[in-house]
Amino acid sequence: MDGEALNELYPIFLKLQNLQVLIVGGGNVGLEKLSFMLKSSPNANVEVVAPRFLSELETLAKNYPSVKLTYKKFNRWMLRKRNMVIACTDDLKVNKRVYDLCRKRYLICNIADTPPLCDYYLGGIVTKGNVKIAISTNGKSPTTAKRLREFFEEVIPEDINLMVQNLNEYRKTIKGNFEEKVQKMNEITEALKNKE
Repeated sequence: MDGEALNELYPIFLKLQNLQVLIVGGGNVGLEKLSFMLKSSPNANVEVVAPRFLSELETLAKNYPSVKLTYKKFNRWMLRKRNMVIACTDDLKVNKRVYDLCRKRYLICNIADTPPLCDYYLGGIVTKGNVKIAISTNGKSPTTAKRLREFFEEVIPEDINLMVQNLNEYRKTIKGNFEEKVQKMNEITEALKNKE
């Protein structure tokens, strides 16, 4: 260890179809954030607010009924009944105002490309069926996260989902207390650790 601080981020997997997300900004970064979110959570409830939008963002939103575009400047009342917020306008004052208002309301907020004004980061994601891996570099290197994502996409077998489903069925049939079940599941999955 070289004295560098540990990554203290706590990873969680959010059910965005059960939450209310606000994205402030309709430009390239807004498009990137929305695309990223919908790729992983196609039923996410998202409202994107901006005076105008990139045509690509408008086209993307049309394909997702749970996405709403609001053609207005940001206003504090837009934070009502939200669970999480992303601000990615090209106006730093607007972004900072969004962040400050979120802090007052105990809302988790991400100000794009401004790590000190982020309560959470959107990491790299690998999805193979039911298996999802989130990758964080503590906000330091998106390029590293991208390379790790590509690596995991290559090494995780396409049939991993079948294995997960089979193990889930097997788990339901195991008798005994919690410890005995864990022991049996550990035995049957031991081979995964020794893969060449």
